[in-house]
Amino acid sequence: MQIAQIRNATLHILYAGQKFLIDPWLGPKEYMPGFDGAYNSQTRQPRTQLPLPVEDIVKADAVILTHVHPDHWDDFAAKALAKNIPFFVQSEIDKEFISKQGFTQVYVLSRQGTLFHDVTLHKTPTQHGRRDIVQPLCQVMGMPYDAMGVVFMASTEKTLYLTGDSIWCPEVSNSIDRYQPAIIIVNACGARLLNNERLIMDQEDLKAISAYAPQSQIIASHMDTVSHLTVTKEDIRQLHLPNIHIPSDKEILSF
Repeated sequence: MQIAQIRNATLHILYAGQKFLIDPWLGPKEYMPGFDGAYNSQTRQPRTQLPLPVEDIVKADAVILTHVHPDHWDDFAAKALAKNIPFFVQSEIDKEFISKQGFTQVYVLSRQGTLFHDVTLHKTPTQHGRRDIVQPLCQVMGMPYDAMGVVFMASTEKTLYLTGDSIWCPEVSNSIDRYQPAIIIVNACGARLLNNERLIMDQEDLKAISAYAPQSQIIASHMDTVSHLTVTKEDIRQLHLPNIHIPSDKEILSF
């Protein structure tokens, strides 16, 4: 298994011989404004350039899109990807959204497991911010709330859990209990709304997941790129947690 951090939540995951492209956000540095209603809305994003050419990033066997928020998917990705690439999403709503952009092989992942070659992909639930607080705000803004996590399983590989955009919550701890992942990828920049509600994990959440899964290797992703971050890679390094990895953009981790 190899996990290549590209930028933000965009990853290459080479797993049981299949190369998955996760959450391709491929626009150039500062091409879009910050998010209204969130921290640092005056800051344009992405804050960093892509570390690889787009034509190299889109070379993959399949795409997994955890949700359709604009810091996980954009028109640059839609134009660069082959329209017949296998494409996995969380819901029929997201399937319709992607299919309308011309993609012809779009599939909804299931919690029971979806087989792709020798890899079984399990959709897992999240809380993209506290559900009772953030979901109504998303409805007012006309933005979907839900995101998914994904568990990768194969007979030749250790189990991998991508938490997706989520805070530390029972949905995540239950997924750890159920699948016992050896590797966990966590979106961890502590992105926050102006009401101080965090949308994904921060330092305290990382401490919690590190303590809850001490035998798992944890990778901090979704770092140093979006406008509304409140946690940096350096902040996480200062935690000195032995089972936390903080890859640089373009860095490849092997397990």
